[in-house]
Amino acid sequence: MAISTKIESFMTRASWIRKMFEEGMRLKQEVGEDKVFDFSLGNPILEPPEAFGQELRRIVSDPPAGLHRYMHNAGYPETRAAVAAYLARDTDTPVEAEDVIMTCGAGGAMNVALKSLLDPDDEVVVVAPYFVEYNFYVDNHGGKLVVAESAPDFDLDLDALEAAIGPRTKALVLNSPNNPTGRMYSRERLAELGRLLGDKQRQAGRPITVLSDEPYRKLVFDGKKVPPIFDAHPATILITSHSKDLGLPGERIGFAAISPRHPDRDGLLVAAAAAFTNRTLGFVNAPALFQRAVASLQEASVPVESYQKLRDVFWQGLRDAGLEVHKPEGAFYLFPKTPTEDDLEFTHALQKEYILAVPGVGFGRKGHVRLSFCVTLAEIEGALPGIRRAVQALA
Repeated sequence: MAISTKIESFMTRASWIRKMFEEGMRLKQEVGEDKVFDFSLGNPILEPPEAFGQELRRIVSDPPAGLHRYMHNAGYPETRAAVAAYLARDTDTPVEAEDVIMTCGAGGAMNVALKSLLDPDDEVVVVAPYFVEYNFYVDNHGGKLVVAESAPDFDLDLDALEAAIGPRTKALVLNSPNNPTGRMYSRERLAELGRLLGDKQRQAGRPITVLSDEPYRKLVFDGKKVPPIFDAHPATILITSHSKDLGLPGERIGFAAISPRHPDRDGLLVAAAAAFTNRTLGFVNAPALFQRAVASLQEASVPVESYQKLRDVFWQGLRDAGLEVHKPEGAFYLFPKTPTEDDLEFTHALQKEYILAVPGVGFGRKGHVRLSFCVTLAEIEGALPGIRRAVQALA
C-alpha cells in the first residue's frame, strides 16, 4: 500500500460531516435536488457584504506595486496593524501588530499555533462535543488529544477540566460559540477557567496556552457578545477567520492573535515561532490579495439577524417535533438529543425522509445530531414534517 497506515486509519474515521454531505449529493442525483434537505455542512449561505466587493474591486483596478509578491511570513504590516487595532477596541486589550499572524484560515492558524507550542507527547485538552478536525490537527504535531466532557447543557464542566489537565498539558482548545452546539461561554465561566488554569500552571511550572478558536465570534444572537478571552487567562492565542463573518470560507483568510499578556511575549518569542511555522508548514503566508481586502473590513459582518431568524424557526420546529435542543447563542448549528440513544439510528431515519444530519458521535458526543441552519428558510420549513415523522417512527 502506498499511503500511510495511519492516514488510512484516519480516513476510515474521518469527518462524518463530509460523509453526510456526499450522501446528500448522491440522494439529489437519485430523487432530485428539491426533495433533499441537507443540513450537514456549515457552508455559509449569505454572500459577503457589499463593502467587501467594493474593496476587492478597488484593489484589483488600482493594484499597489508588488501586490502578488512574497511578504513577511506573518503578513502585511498594515493588515496586522488593522487587525490589532480592531481587537484592541473590541477586547479592551492592548494588542499590537507584532502580536498578529495572518494565516490561511482558522485551520491554518490552529496548526501554526500547535506546531509552535508542542513537543512530542505533549497533551492538548479539548471540550466535548468538539470539531472533529482537532483530532488530526493535534496529531499533525506529535501531540495527544485529551477529552474533557462538557456539562449536560454544554457549558464548561470545571471538574472535568481539572481532571483532564495534567503535567503534560501544553494547551487547551476552546471553541466559543461552539461547533456543534452553539454554546457561548460566559465571562464568569471563563474567569473560573482562568483561575483553574492559573493553579495548574503553577503546579506544572510552565504555561498552559488557551487556543481560543473563534470563527463564529461575530455570529452571536439576541444582542449578546463573545466575552474577551484575553481577560480570562494571560497565556492565550485567539484564532479566527473571515470564513463565517464575511462569508469567505473558500478564500482561506484568518489570523492568530497572541495575548500581549502571554508570559512568553517578551522578545515576541511566540509570534516569531508562529511566523516560522507558518512558513515551514507550507502555508508561507496568508493570501496576499485577501490580506489587503479584509484590512479595512474588521468591523464588517454578514447580517447576523438573518441567521438568527433561521435559528429561531428551526429551533422551535425541532421542539415542536418533540426533540430536546439547546437554543444556540451563536454560530449556525443546532445539536438536539436524539429520540433514541443511538444517534446513527436517528440519522438513518432522517435519511429515509431525505434529510441529512451529522451524528453526534462524529463530534465526540453520542445521542445527538448536528443540523446546520446556514440554509434557506424554505429548506428548514420543508424538512420539518419529515423530522416529525422520523421522531414518531422511533418513539
